[in-house]
Amino acid sequence: MTRRSFIQGGLAFGLGTPVLAALRRERMDEAVEILTQATGNGQVAAAVLHVVQGTDSFTRSFGKAASADAMFLLGSISKPISMTALMTLFERGEFKLDDPVRKFLPDFVGDHRDEVTMRHLLTHTSGLPDQLPDNNELRSKHAPLSEFAEHAMRTPRQFRPGSKYQYSSMAILLAARVAERISGTEIRTLVERAVFQPLQMQHSAQGLGRFKLESMVSCQTDHAAPESGAGDPKAKDWDWNSLWWRQFGAPWGGTHASAPDIGKFLAEFLHEAGACLKPETSRLMVRNHNPPGVTPRGLGWNVGVAAGSKGCSEKTFGHTGSTGTIAWADPVTRTLCVVLTSLPAQAVKPHPRDLAANAIAASVR
Repeated sequence: MTRRSFIQGGLAFGLGTPVLAALRRERMDEAVEILTQATGNGQVAAAVLHVVQGTDSFTRSFGKAASADAMFLLGSISKPISMTALMTLFERGEFKLDDPVRKFLPDFVGDHRDEVTMRHLLTHTSGLPDQLPDNNELRSKHAPLSEFAEHAMRTPRQFRPGSKYQYSSMAILLAARVAERISGTEIRTLVERAVFQPLQMQHSAQGLGRFKLESMVSCQTDHAAPESGAGDPKAKDWDWNSLWWRQFGAPWGGTHASAPDIGKFLAEFLHEAGACLKPETSRLMVRNHNPPGVTPRGLGWNVGVAAGSKGCSEKTFGHTGSTGTIAWADPVTRTLCVVLTSLPAQAVKPHPRDLAANAIAASVR
């Protein structure tokens, strides 16, 4: 990729010394080349790269992505988005982080469930599992979100709340269920009103929203996550590409968005813009809430060096998705990076999304 075409792509790092600017262009070229090769040889069907540093930005689509605004199934990047909708209710005084979950979900009792707080749900320290033991059965019969929540409230917990970290999609589900109970609004609508509209995320939807299935980038299902059917042909009516799942809008993994829209979402926290959350709430969400010795987590966010790519600072926040996505922002370098691909995260190591994001992180050290 030539320097001229690089600038035409939308991002020219002209600040600093000529040597530093050249290095930054080289690293950006490297990220572009990684995704160009991955889509060119068929490993990745579709991808979009979106990078912003300061006032400069770069966006490019690859492979079968029709444009830079192509909408991907985000996987777990959905978690901080749905939890941001919940936190708008926190700002209104509708709940406190240390409120017991049973205050809002009265059936959530027994087996130390009384000790689980809203903070535990948002920081993956509740003891709830990632997926339900009967996940496949529920998905295969197209169970409603309320039924998933009922099963999550009854499923055995694996440790006392606050004592350990265990990544838990079901904890995020129960937090979203609390948001529905408080607001009287289903989570798909609440996310649209509380997050997408204030941030003018016009190519985003919790579920399909106003969009059609044909408008979404299809996921490659070989080596897909076990909870999505793992590419089993028998799971086609409930896997990532099924109409049912795309409409479902799971708060832990069912959001669709374009890469530039995810950039807007990251920027709300990076710059504390105040469009959908007060700056103090944004700061609250991206700081570590877990005690020493327990994996750091923000509220819905991954935080610290593990939240970004190699070379990111300890102030970084972000998330990945099993569908093949990664998004992070580093306040130290004022950089945000979004790489959306159609290749499942566990399909190959190292994944092209990670290689491309690593190149971006290296360009701004």
